[in-house]
Amino acid sequence: MMPFRMRPLLLFIILFSACSVQKTIQKHAHHAIFKEADLKTAHIGISIFDPEKNQYLYNYQADKFFLPASNTKLFTCYAAMKYLGDSIKGLRYHSDASSGITWVRPTGDPTLLHPDFQQQRVVDFLRINTSSVYALADLPFQTTALGSGWSWNDYQQNYMAERSAFPVYGNLIWIRYRDSSIQWYPSIIKAENGSKGDYTESLNRRSNMHSFRRSQHINTLLYTSSTSTFRQQQIPFITSDTFSAKVLESEIKGLKWMNSSASQFKTIPAPSKEAIRILYSQPTDSVLRPMMHQSDNFFAEQMLLMVSDEILGVMNDRKVIDTILKMNFSELSQKPNWVDGSGLSRYNLFTPRHFISLLQKMKAEFSWDRITTILPTGGTGTLNNFYKPLQYKIFAKTGTLSGQVALSGYLITKKNRKLIFSVLVNNHQTSAVTVRKAVEAFLMNLHAFY
Repeated sequence: MMPFRMRPLLLFIILFSACSVQKTIQKHAHHAIFKEADLKTAHIGISIFDPEKNQYLYNYQADKFFLPASNTKLFTCYAAMKYLGDSIKGLRYHSDASSGITWVRPTGDPTLLHPDFQQQRVVDFLRINTSSVYALADLPFQTTALGSGWSWNDYQQNYMAERSAFPVYGNLIWIRYRDSSIQWYPSIIKAENGSKGDYTESLNRRSNMHSFRRSQHINTLLYTSSTSTFRQQQIPFITSDTFSAKVLESEIKGLKWMNSSASQFKTIPAPSKEAIRILYSQPTDSVLRPMMHQSDNFFAEQMLLMVSDEILGVMNDRKVIDTILKMNFSELSQKPNWVDGSGLSRYNLFTPRHFISLLQKMKAEFSWDRITTILPTGGTGTLNNFYKPLQYKIFAKTGTLSGQVALSGYLITKKNRKLIFSVLVNNHQTSAVTVRKAVEAFLMNLHAFY
């Protein structure tokens, strides 16, 4: 047993060491971030945590609330990893042999007909079973197509695809110039000349000198002549379950959908829970990886809705967020204002410590290999132009909105210590690149020192 007189000395050494580390990190933060002229008026929050020692190494305004932008996806990612299992559900269905009608309940699967996913099990299933008539029923969507706090006038930007229970093509119109012609999918979308009131001129598909936009309230592409060469573009379309059904009909020869209000459909008894079959579409992590590497807002929103459907039986973002916070984050002393799945909403408010708690929980509940496959490292994904010397030493999620930059994740130091960090910068009036470079310099120093 240690002599009693030695204990105060040991305590002093520990405290001195902790203070020394804190002062060194503070010095790095000052030179890399706080001293930066363009950031002197910005709001900044930093938290550095050592999970091995269960100790915060440095906190600066870590309990203050910030707009986290796409760092919000870290909470969505955790929920999907925890509740969606190894594979996501592509379809719930029940075939009624007597009527030849198949009851279909969409799951919110964002990969259906998505060009980035070659394997399409739902499409294959429908193509093989075209002898059946399909009917949509028991639609679980209980929220809005656009999230609370989203910028409505970005409706035709590809980062703001609508949310829905039955998405197709990522709820985007994919326009491209290929084989000497302009093509778009879904092909049932109509195109009209946006420069003429009568829209009588047909689109010259052999020319790629056009620009495209979408009418605000209808699914019509408007095109005008352009002086620049067109290559490719994605524009969100207005969603509905019946529109998705029509898209599938146009893609699969012989496929037929029945209106769920039809008298024939009403005679079919509702299937029992045991009779409903599930068709799985994609490995869960095959969606989470591009969601985090590319910061895909649509994937994030749909994955949160799928979690809601899984644990609540309905797709309701507000209800599922409240449920997840109560079930999985009840220990948080300050409740975050978590509003959507992607971080598009400017109503989201989190502290740096919220992200430290979340990343601790992820590390404790999931394998390190899984985490580091889903999160981008230096020189990849949204970190493509940063942290290249720290490849496989940093795994983190970026966040960017106008005036806001965030980065939270894991850092493996030169001494092979695994740290958890969160840096949130709000209300800056410089470029996002300037902020990212300042944060990069700070974390590079932290990697070398600790």
